[in-house]
Amino acid sequence: MITIYKNTETGLEVIPEVVTGCWISAIDPSADEIEELVALGIPQDFIVYSLDLDERSRTEKEDDGVILMLLRIPYFQGVKMDIPYTTIPLGVIMHSRFVVTVCRRQNDVVQELCSGRMKGLSTAKRNRFALRILLATANRYLIYLREINRIVEALEDQITLSSRNREILELLKYQKSLVYFTTALRSNELMMERLQRWQTFKAFPDDEDLLEDVITENQQAIEMVGISSNILSSMMDAFASIISNNLNVVMKFLASVTIVMSIPTIVTSFFGMNVTLPFADHPLAALFVVLIFLAISGLVISIFMKRDWF
Repeated sequence: MITIYKNTETGLEVIPEVVTGCWISAIDPSADEIEELVALGIPQDFIVYSLDLDERSRTEKEDDGVILMLLRIPYFQGVKMDIPYTTIPLGVIMHSRFVVTVCRRQNDVVQELCSGRMKGLSTAKRNRFALRILLATANRYLIYLREINRIVEALEDQITLSSRNREILELLKYQKSLVYFTTALRSNELMMERLQRWQTFKAFPDDEDLLEDVITENQQAIEMVGISSNILSSMMDAFASIISNNLNVVMKFLASVTIVMSIPTIVTSFFGMNVTLPFADHPLAALFVVLIFLAISGLVISIFMKRDWF
C-alpha cells in the first residue's frame, strides 16, 4: 500500500499524486507499486533491501544522489507470540524531490509520523524529516523497553509464589526480545555514526544538532537494554532456584501430612488384631483408641512444627 503525504497549512495531509517535497509511505508494496516507485527514480535494490526482514542496518548512496538509510525499528507482534517484541527493517530513501519510506509491515514508527502529532515535522525538508524518523525510532525503543520492564515486574510478583515453569518461560520470551533490541540498536548506532561522517547533514546546524540528539537517544536505549537484559538474566537464575525451593516446600508439607495421616492407621490396626489387648473388654475402648492416635498425632505435629517441617 502506497500513501502520499505533504505538509500544508492545516498539517500533514494525504495527497493523490507525487509532488516535490512530499513523503511516500510504502507498506508491503505489491509488484505493481514497486514498479511505480522505480518509475519515480527509486533504485529497485533499495526497495528490495527494505522489504527483506533479515536485512541489517546500513547506508548506501547512488551516483545520482539517492541515499538509502536502512535501520531496524522495534515491532510489537503480540503478547501471545514466542517473541512479543522484535525488530524489522525500515528503509528511508532520500530522493532529490521527496522522501520514501518502505517497510514490510505496518508499524508504530510510521503510524506516529502519519498521525501528524510530531512537532516540527516537515516533508519538504528531506534531511530533517529523515532525522525525525531516526529520533522516532529511538524513542519507540525506549517506550517498548519501559513496557517490557513493567511486564517483567508483574511476572516477578507472580513467580515468587509459583512452583511452575510458566512464568520462567514468559521471562524467556522477553529476554529474546531484548537480544533482538540489542543487536538492532548497535547496528543502528554504526549506521548513524557513518551518517555523522558524511557531509549530508552538516549543511544546516539544526540538522547536525538533531543528528547528535538522535545518537544520544540511541545510546540511551542501548544502555537501558543492557541493564534490563542483565537484570532479567539474573532474575531468571534466581527465580529458577525460587521455583525449585517452592516445590521442595510443597513436597515437604505433603510428606509431613502423609506421616501424620498414617498414625491413625497404625494405631487402629494394632488394636484391630485378633489377640487379647488392653481395654479390649472396656465399653469405651473405641474412645481410648481415638485418644491414643490423636495424642501421638499431636506429638508428631508439634515436633514437625518445631523443626519447621510442617
